[in-house]
Amino acid sequence: MACANYYDVTQWPVGDPKEDIGAVINSMLADLKRRQTSSDADGSGKPGAVIYIPPGDYPLKTQVVIDVSYVKIMGSGHGFVSSSIRFNTPKEQWPDLHELWPGGSRIFVELPAKDGDEAAGAAFYVNREGDPRISSVEFENFCIDGMHFVDDGTGEPNPENTYRNGKTGIYVACAQDSFRIVGMGLVYLEHGVTIYHADALNIHDNFIAECGSCIELRGWGQASKVTENLIGAGFRGYSIYAQNFGGLLISGNNVFPRGKSSVTLSGVMRSIVTGNRLHSFYPGMLELTDGASENLVSSNHFYRSYEPWPPMKDHDNGLDDLYGIVYIAGNHNSVIGNHFSEILDTENIHPQGAKPIILRVAAGTDNYIATNHIVAQTESGPTATDEDACFSAQVEAMLSAAHAQPIAVTCVCIDAGAEHNTVLDSGTEAQVLLDPTRNAFRATPHL
Repeated sequence: MACANYYDVTQWPVGDPKEDIGAVINSMLADLKRRQTSSDADGSGKPGAVIYIPPGDYPLKTQVVIDVSYVKIMGSGHGFVSSSIRFNTPKEQWPDLHELWPGGSRIFVELPAKDGDEAAGAAFYVNREGDPRISSVEFENFCIDGMHFVDDGTGEPNPENTYRNGKTGIYVACAQDSFRIVGMGLVYLEHGVTIYHADALNIHDNFIAECGSCIELRGWGQASKVTENLIGAGFRGYSIYAQNFGGLLISGNNVFPRGKSSVTLSGVMRSIVTGNRLHSFYPGMLELTDGASENLVSSNHFYRSYEPWPPMKDHDNGLDDLYGIVYIAGNHNSVIGNHFSEILDTENIHPQGAKPIILRVAAGTDNYIATNHIVAQTESGPTATDEDACFSAQVEAMLSAAHAQPIAVTCVCIDAGAEHNTVLDSGTEAQVLLDPTRNAFRATPHL
């Protein structure tokens, strides 16, 4: 028996998804609201609906506006493929490529950018006022493709490497409860997912990469998780950013290099960053700022290296190696049992001649840093050429260690303005900088 609450964009009589899938989905949402009007009809309410996007390519020229709960928009394949590699491949080689564009259930965003209005460029815009909060909106298993980045006036030789186009995949402007973003592919968007005021949010098992920023949790929020995603932002943006959050779990993610930071927690309290593999070409991989406090950072692998791919070697995040791989400006945080691999040739250390800082407490009290293991060596992989694939260049750099030599680093630095912090077994006496009259310290034994 057919269900009135199941919609297929290719079977809907209003509009054409091959011309504008946004108008089609908006028509479906209007039909849903027309049919489901009673909040309590004989013990039944508004069950919502599923909107299905079959595999195929669908332009979005009209923003989808969601203001109803219990809506699930789903496809049959996240369809991610690297657009950065394609756009940095000479066009004469494109005919030999097996694929040119992302696939699966793919929506490509054709909305025009509007200066000063970041929500206007969002493919999916969620907003509803009143009580209760909008709840249980789900995005699952389809691709949102921004298609191209644009010239931003900075002189970037290839405009496709600017990470700017004014486009966002999913933008949630209001407080909400129990949203799910699962199994999605988001590529070439200036902002992948931007969400304000989240409660019980689940961002899980997505592929969000080659976006200016990937996941931004703004305003404030609580009791949410970002788990088991593959993520990689551009050099200007955040891979994972959270603001004024409590009870956030960031776990099991594989974060690729080039993001301005891997994880930035601004004013975040009583949250956990654990079991992640984090790779970056820049310092400032993990930032606890603006009084972020009582957070647990444990059992993560931090890998800091130098950009091996020629098209991106001229870019960085503006920080030098004295900033720290982990930067803390907050109180009562625990950084326990992490592994750090600082793999840099000396000519790639900035400022020249400096000893890179691994863990830095720039401000705050009663932070606890214990049993972290730091490996600091030169690189020893082959030098990539313009003809090398990004994939092979990065893999070869990661797997080469046979001829590496140790480099001098500062494992932990406690700035003069920070006090009552504890550092245990996270560096030898020569590798830790702090005032022992104001901070507790036990050195790692040194042979």
